[in-house]
This record gives sequence, structure tokens and C-alpha cells, in this order.
Amino acid sequence: MPKDNLQTPKNAKEIRDNSVQSIDRALDIIEVLADCQDGLGVTEIADRVGLHKSTAHRIISTLASRGYINKTEKGTYRLGLKLIEAVSCYINSLELQTEARPYVAQITSRLGLTSHLGVLDGDQVVYIEKMDVFSNVRMYSQIGVRVPSYSCSLGKCLLSNYSASEVRKIMSNCTFVKFTDKTISSIDQLISDLELVRSRGWAIDDEESEWNHRCIGAPIYDYRGDIIAAISASGPTNLLTDERIEPVADYLRKQALEISRSMGFTG
Repeated sequence: MPKDNLQTPKNAKEIRDNSVQSIDRALDIIEVLADCQDGLGVTEIADRVGLHKSTAHRIISTLASRGYINKTEKGTYRLGLKLIEAVSCYINSLELQTEARPYVAQITSRLGLTSHLGVLDGDQVVYIEKMDVFSNVRMYSQIGVRVPSYSCSLGKCLLSNYSASEVRKIMSNCTFVKFTDKTISSIDQLISDLELVRSRGWAIDDEESEWNHRCIGAPIYDYRGDIIAAISASGPTNLLTDERIEPVADYLRKQALEISRSMGFTG
């Protein structure tokens, strides 16, 4: 049997080992930079990690191209926003559900309406918590459900975080399906509605997703002042009457503010 064929399994193992080693080295570099807010040069990084400068440079270039580290004006490297965003999004999602869960239950208990907690994913809203008025158990069948952002109060709250041009970009591939005669049917109509959401601090789906059904939502902010989620209360129009809209909206805003403060919001 040819010598090359005998070496194939060993070479395959070496490739696998080298791939793992490259990941280890990349993580070593990230951990070293985590302790140096002012950044480090390639030579300093190589020395601290124990790599040849050329090897360190290749790994650093790869991490920089993906945004996990950034090159400063001084020519040094430090952690990039991509890494910070990836970690903070995960931490925020865990904290958000933990902090908001009691409020979601309280909204249903206090108002006698179904409550939701949702986040934006593209041009859709994803439910991450729900409490139904007829049950004291979270409705897991609804968690993870996606709904169009333009026709629900949660979506309007979340989209209000963005400028008109940003909203146009987010909704660029959206087909505005009319669920009722009241459903928003164009990007211009949506942008106009979002101006109203920003000015009053809450949003309403007034029979826009379903006839004889209303939903009022309020935005949740993070420590940067960005809207990261929204909570809502919904029910049939005979329960969520015209007279109840303002009081329910006011209550939701207060609950959303409490959740926001638990997420580090100081505004």
C-alpha cells in the first residue's frame, strides 16, 4: 500500500487537532485583550499568548475581519463590538425573561387581559412570554410564535426605536397583508403611526390583527436607552373598551418602566 495512504488517518487527525488548537489560540487572544482596555500590539499579544508573531497576526486578522476585535488608531487591538453585542444579547435575553415574568403575570391578574412579552426579529415579533387570563400557567404553545410587527402593538413599540429610514430598511421585504379593514397597509402609514407611538409612549392594535380584538403595548428599555422588548395587554373589545384604553396604557407604561429599570435603564 502506498505510503501516502498509510499517512491519511494521521494527517486527518492532525488537521482536526490543528483546528481545535486554532480555536484555543483565538480564545486565548480574546481573554488577553479582555484584561487590557487600552489594547495591545501584535508583538505583545504574541508574547502573552506564547505564539510566533506571524501566527498571532493571522488569528488576529481573522478575529478583526469578523468584528470580534478592533484595531485602534494607535495600531493596537482591543475587543470589538461584535463580541460585546453577542454576549450582551444573550445575557439581556436571560435577564429580560427573568425580570419581566412577574410583571407579565401581574398584568393579567390586575387587568383581566392576556399579556405578552415580545422582541423584534427582522420585521416580525417573537413572543417570549405569555400569560392567558384563563390560566395561571404560562402558555408554552404560544412562546416562540411570530407575528407581523406592523399589525400588533408590540411590533409598533419595538419599531419606534428606529428612525424612518431604518424602519424602511427593516420592513423592505415585508408584504403588508390586510387582516382587517383597519390593518396598516403601507410603509408610509406605518411610519406615521410610529410617530404617534413615540409621542405618547405606547402603541395600540385597534382591531388591526383581528376584528373585535384590541392590544395595547409599552416599550421596555435597556441601560443604553434602546428599546429591547415590549409588553402588552390584549382582549376582546367588550373587555378592552374605549374607556379602558388610556388607563390600561398608563398601567402598562408603569410596568414597562419598572422592567426597564431592572435592566439598568435610568431615564
